[in-house]
Amino acid sequence: MITFIIEDRDGSQNTLEIPEGINLSLMEVLKASDYNILATCGGMALCATCHVQVIAGGENLPSVSDAELDILDTLPSASHQSRLACQLKVDNNLAHTTFKICGEDA
Repeated sequence: MITFIIEDRDGSQNTLEIPEGINLSLMEVLKASDYNILATCGGMALCATCHVQVIAGGENLPSVSDAELDILDTLPSASHQSRLACQLKVDNNLAHTTFKICGEDA
């Protein structure tokens, strides 16, 4: 199991345990777990409505792609900890990481 923590917009935190090898993005897992996240573009890194911040444990995450950086640069609230949930595959790199949902409410 891959275990990580999600902090919702209201500050509440929940631990998610996801089976290994599911081949889904963090955005897809958040939607399937009933988090209120828009993800308007469906995971194409075009809208930034799945914006999350890496609060802890992000040292194992893959580097930010140029396409992801281009979209994050359009967000006034983006920081060096910002990522698009649609661009993060759920794998062991996410283990023990804490993410805060920042994107618009659905």
